[in-house]
Amino acid sequence: MPVYMNDSQFINKGYQISTDNSLLDFNAIFNYLDGESYWAKGIPPEKLRKAIDNSLCFGVYKDNKMAGFARVISDKATFAYLCDVFILKPYRNIGLSKWLIQTITLHPDLQGLRRFVLATLDAHGLYKQFGFEQITRAERWMEIFTPY
Repeated sequence: MPVYMNDSQFINKGYQISTDNSLLDFNAIFNYLDGESYWAKGIPPEKLRKAIDNSLCFGVYKDNKMAGFARVISDKATFAYLCDVFILKPYRNIGLSKWLIQTITLHPDLQGLRRFVLATLDAHGLYKQFGFEQITRAERWMEIFTPY
């Protein structure tokens, strides 16, 4: 069962989470994904712009400056894929990643889904707090993987 955080504990400190893409700092997102992430190194900027434009994006801000990001690819009825989740270094270790995942899992457009998936190398503990589990029957899953 998820541990729900009180939004006001962050809002009162100048933080906010928004799905308004016009607020996103593309350069901050690109610099993190291309330069620091293990999953999107080498992503071309035009590919990232298209991905952002076609996803439900969540920006985390501190006093209107980007502190974190995540995006969800979904039909908003049966399936969603959570990806590109990060909190920038100066804003880590204060609970923002938990608040972000809580906000995403409670978003009205992502309720009643049959399947909500993600892939992670090292954050299993974070996602388990919100109901994510290892994929069962992994032998049923297939992929086409084309690195950048």
